[in-house]
Amino acid sequence: MTRLDRRALFSSGAAAALLAATGVSLDAAPRQGGRLRIALPRGDGHLAALARGAAFDNLTEIAPNGALKGELATAWRAESQGRVWFIDLRDNVTFHDGSALRAADVAASLGETLEHARRIDQTGPAELRIELATARPDLPFRLASPMHVIARADGVGTGSYRTERLVDDRQYLGHRVADHYKAGHAGWVDTVEAVVIPDAAVRAEALRDGYVDIAAIPRAEALRGLPDLVFHPSSEDMALAMRKTVGRPRAIGAGLLDDGRLAERWWLG
Repeated sequence: MTRLDRRALFSSGAAAALLAATGVSLDAAPRQGGRLRIALPRGDGHLAALARGAAFDNLTEIAPNGALKGELATAWRAESQGRVWFIDLRDNVTFHDGSALRAADVAASLGETLEHARRIDQTGPAELRIELATARPDLPFRLASPMHVIARADGVGTGSYRTERLVDDRQYLGHRVADHYKAGHAGWVDTVEAVVIPDAAVRAEALRDGYVDIAAIPRAEALRGLPDLVFHPSSEDMALAMRKTVGRPRAIGAGLLDDGRLAERWWLG
């Protein structure tokens, strides 16, 4: 494909008019609402990472500034020099089908992914005990890995976005979960839509013509000089180009997609 297929790019709302370039400041307070549209390259798991970060939570999260904070966990403490851990879980978290997240669900999910775990037991309605084969003083950091997202056996998660459509290496569509426990802190846009476009020139065209808000583009030549675009990290060392209407945190995690959490961290001004 050498030209953008405007009808096929997005199946819903692709022909929306170009947003006015307002120049959203990185210091501006996030705003809720809107549809964030992203164009990604093929391969390297970019689409899967975006979908995973939108639809699933971890027990812990590493913030863009590198600080460790709780996500589904509210507290943790170690015994036996880091070989035994107790995890306190957040109350009132639900899966996307409305069922409550239970400690048993978390234990079962971690049991599938957590290496070196001898036992994972529910010790209370909202508490887990994790016994490891060897001491892991860094376990809370490890639990923030995408490998350890919390999911039910049927693949349902607790993330800020409910997956409406996921076509492998082609398209993702997610809608914000109403009354999510992160409301007011993350999950700003109403809808996240991502499409894989293998050709960088076509991704640039999609961004230039207003069909997407963010595009992963390795070089800025085709877009340099356009007043309504900004580049991240810069036009000389570029990973993403975006419209000035896109708001983003002051600190951004490593990697193309803000540690896979772009969908819940970024917003539209």
